Amino acid sequence: MIAAITLSCGSAVAQTVFVKDCGQKAFPDNVTAGNYSGITHVGGNEYAVVSDKSATDGLYVFNIDIDSISGEITDVSLKAFLGDSLRGGDCEAIAYRPSSGTLFICSEADGAIREYGKDGKLTGRQLDVPPVFSNHAGNYGFESLTYDGRLFWTINESTLKCDGQQSTPQNGTENMLRLQSFGDDLKPRSQYAYRMDAPEASKNASVYAMGVSELAATGDGRLLVLEREFYVPKTKIGAFVSCKIYEITPEEAFTIPTGKALTDSTKALPKRFVHSFKTKLGLFNRSLANYEGMCVGPTLADGSKVIILVSDSQNQYAGVLKDWFKTIIIKSTDTEVGAK
Repeated sequence: MIAAITLSCGSAVAQTVFVKDCGQKAFPDNVTAGNYSGITHVGGNEYAVVSDKSATDGLYVFNIDIDSISGEITDVSLKAFLGDSLRGGDCEAIAYRPSSGTLFICSEADGAIREYGKDGKLTGRQLDVPPVFSNHAGNYGFESLTYDGRLFWTINESTLKCDGQQSTPQNGTENMLRLQSFGDDLKPRSQYAYRMDAPEASKNASVYAMGVSELAATGDGRLLVLEREFYVPKTKIGAFVSCKIYEITPEEAFTIPTGKALTDSTKALPKRFVHSFKTKLGLFNRSLANYEGMCVGPTLADGSKVIILVSDSQNQYAGVLKDWFKTIIIKSTDTEVGAK
């Protein structure tokens, strides 16, 4: 008897592949000490950056030069600050929409995501944020924002009060977050659950932050997610920031209702690891960098993409922290799945 053999054809799935980490650089001669917490690519070498402690809410205009072959940053300079009358908004993230030539900025203080012109002036429009996001605890609201050419995307930094416990070194809980999209009409679209990794830290901290600090749209329906754990012990020495970048593809099968609490049984979006790195504060190591901003930058000569990250130095706290900028290189590949 001849055994039957069943063949199933695989399908090509696009995936993001990590290529190179170009390291971090500081440019103190050209960049004023700040609290830079979000970044978006406007065009060419021009980027818009927000600070969570700017005198008025608005945006900083930066020029960032990147080598077209290596992807390394060659120069960064702060050109101007453009703001409006609002103050104390705790601006944490920014996204540029080319079709309108406007920018949208997350204000963590009141949970609003407002539209600004390139002159830094408010247009009077804002995203219609679902009420569930008002349930954030403390300083754990919106830290992220990106635009993929069709939809805006944001996610709460840490678990909402209605969805359970927030991650701490003591409880080892995995944060469960809500990824939210908005259409060009500024109205909410789909919502998804996202599960973070468990904390790495297990000891008491004097300063601790665990959450998603940024999203970046790759332009092909996928999103990069920056999971960030910031741990500072009482002695300060031994502090670290652990950053992990994952890739997700929001799919209709994973949508969740906005009014229902998240539980351990809630189906979270699958995530795929792309890259991780860690910065530290030690006796001979002052690389500590709290990365809060991330965006997709230029495409290199070989077709790979540059991801740009910016850190929040807390105004170069105690003369120890720096305003670090970092690039990593990624590329997209088609992977066969489902073949047998």
